[in-house]
Order: sequence, then C-alpha cells, then structure tokens
Amino acid sequence: MARPRSFPNDLCLHSPRLWLRPMRHADAPQWLTIMSDPVVMRYWHHAPWQFLAEAEGALAADREGLVGGCLLKLGMYRRDTDALIGMCQLFNIDDASRRGEIGYCLSSALQGRGYMDEALTCFIDYLAHTLHMRRLEAEIDPRNSGSARTLERQGFVREGTLRARWCVNGVLSDSAIYGLLLEPAVV
Repeated sequence: MARPRSFPNDLCLHSPRLWLRPMRHADAPQWLTIMSDPVVMRYWHHAPWQFLAEAEGALAADREGLVGGCLLKLGMYRRDTDALIGMCQLFNIDDASRRGEIGYCLSSALQGRGYMDEALTCFIDYLAHTLHMRRLEAEIDPRNSGSARTLERQGFVREGTLRARWCVNGVLSDSAIYGLLLEPAVV
C-alpha cells in the first residue's frame, strides 16, 4: 500500500507519557533550544543552530514536507506539560519498496529516562501498521553508543559502516547503518 500523498496536519500519536504531532511555528523557540544544545548535536550531521531563524526555517520546510508527503517529522511533547522535548522523523521514503529512513533527537536534560524508546515504539508502530512500511533504516555516528542501544532495543540490526560520510566543522565521521524489517515483510 502506498503512503498518502500528504500526511495529515492533525496527526497525533500518543504513548503513556508523550504526544507525537507535527511541530508548529510557535514551537520555534523550544526547537532552537534543543537544536542548539551541543550535547544533542554532538553526533549530528550539521553544527548546532545559533539563531531563531534557523528553527523557523526548518519548521516551515518540515510543514512543506508533511503536505508533500516526503517527510513525516513529529515533535515529541510531554503529556503532563505539553513541552517540546524532541522529535521522530521518517524521510527518504521509497513508495515502491515501502522503505524509509528514520531520525530522532531528544533534549539532553531528558536523555536516559526512556522517552526515546517510548516515542520510537509508538512511531514505528504507526509506520508499520498505518503506513504499511516494510523496511526502516537509520544512520548514526558509530561513536553514539546511546543511539545504537536505542535502535537495537527497537529491533534494528547494524548492517554496515559508511566511512568518512560526514564532515562537520572540519571533522570527518563515519556512519553506522541500521535496518529493521517490519512484519510481515511481504511485497
């Protein structure tokens, strides 16, 4: 089954402690706080943001991707405070193969408390059972052991390494490639 031409603007997934929904323009200050944190951005493929305009521009591009059906980026909001604490995304979607890449990040203050596992479990369930994705992939810096453990808890398997994949601020880094086959893995 092909994914919809666009993803619903009002999509809202929930887990015991989180809401996952598209971010809004009003989230730009909180999004900048997350994406400017050197701890969050340590293994990212670009430098930490410095300006509110970067967050606003990214949120506008995310909305276009949502409407165009080429990007599903959902903010992670705590249900008790409605605070934006991170995101999960599906991108590089291949309709014919029912395959796409996922990415995610979480506020450094909340890492190690199970929020990312909770969000990814909910997100992957939606991708598998509503969007009928067959395969998910993730690319992480091999030094990011926390992210590797998160992926492995979700059932991802490390499938290889792309050497010297990224150059951020003059520093080269490899990428570890992880894959997850969703059941049933039929064409």
